[in-house]
Amino acid sequence: MGIVKTINMIISLIFTLCYSYQFFYILIPFILKEKKHKRTYLNRYAVLIAARNEENVIGNLIKSIKDQTYPAEYIDIYVVADNCTDSTAEVARVAGAEVYERFNKVDVGKGYALDYLTGIICESHEDGYYDGYFVFDADNVLEEDFISEMNKTFCDGHNIVTSYRNSKNYGDNWISAGYALWYVRESRFLNNARHLLGASCAVSGTGFLFSHKILKECGGWKFFLLTEDIEFSAHNILKGEKIAFCSGAYLYDEQPVKFRQAWRQRLRWSKGYLQVLKKHGWGLTKGIFRGSYSCFDLMMNIMPAMVLSIACIFLDLGFGVYNLIIGENAIILLQAVLQILLVAYTTLFLVGSIATLTEWERIYCPAWKKILYAFTFPLFMMTYIPIAVQAFLTKVEWKPIEHTKVKNLSEIRGEQQ
Repeated sequence: MGIVKTINMIISLIFTLCYSYQFFYILIPFILKEKKHKRTYLNRYAVLIAARNEENVIGNLIKSIKDQTYPAEYIDIYVVADNCTDSTAEVARVAGAEVYERFNKVDVGKGYALDYLTGIICESHEDGYYDGYFVFDADNVLEEDFISEMNKTFCDGHNIVTSYRNSKNYGDNWISAGYALWYVRESRFLNNARHLLGASCAVSGTGFLFSHKILKECGGWKFFLLTEDIEFSAHNILKGEKIAFCSGAYLYDEQPVKFRQAWRQRLRWSKGYLQVLKKHGWGLTKGIFRGSYSCFDLMMNIMPAMVLSIACIFLDLGFGVYNLIIGENAIILLQAVLQILLVAYTTLFLVGSIATLTEWERIYCPAWKKILYAFTFPLFMMTYIPIAVQAFLTKVEWKPIEHTKVKNLSEIRGEQQ
């Protein structure tokens, strides 16, 4: 049994070494100040929205784009209604978007839809007509100055910019809050800290901007893994691009509230991380040895937590079963597992509490829920462990997530009461 404790201790030590630097990130926003923006000028943007059966929510997104403080004549909105069986296309057209319908049951997923849409746009416009391209999910709602703020960071010379991802249903239950608190923490204490340090951020599915130069160099949107956002980030970091963060650009998206739906979505993400690791792991490893901090940072976010958790679980379960078979006491092993879980809970509670306190005014739900969900956040995060095991062992396919929360900005802000 001593060997199990030793191995668990080694795994815990490796885990600490891999992630302790992220506690340093928490200090960065309080130590470093953002640099002043360079001269700002107007760029022409295409907004890309891949939507599948999103008739309930896509109208609010398009309205929030139409309500931007950025000049409307510099923004064109494109929607690809991808394998839709509802009125998504019609709702989007009425709201003011240019809509294309795509029906393909073989190449399924957001990556294929975006590649189809960018291909149409590039064929129908002269090269360089658009300076940049925004990517949003249909359930998003933007702050009125979102594009204006992103444009400032884009004008600083960054080819890829990501934003502050908030949630429009933080207070629904512990599941939606778990997602939402993770995104708040990721925005303020991961991407923001990376940007202030001059390192590369990573895009997070929605609310990001990339230049026409990036689109040309990539040959379109050629990212089709289950986590196409991380694949896009890895591809560009390996090319030497630094993904910037715009701390003043806020968007809100809808989080799942049903555990089964949340499990399915995070299972896809976990499998996607493994796919990115398989495709770009060696390149990122070589980048680390060449001195690329951004390669190290991204590698730490897609690999160690999952691999180490799976290793620890299989190790402990294996020895537990072995001890039961030979008739020896497995209580000591159980105590070791509980100790690891307690340390994990305490660490995650600390991380979640810091994010809750510092972003208190940006979290739109009653105060008592903010406090309660800081305690449930570690439980939400620890459910990733069995999800990671399943992702490692099974085949996973892309499936759409249903969105039903129809809220505008005033309704979202009103959740504070």
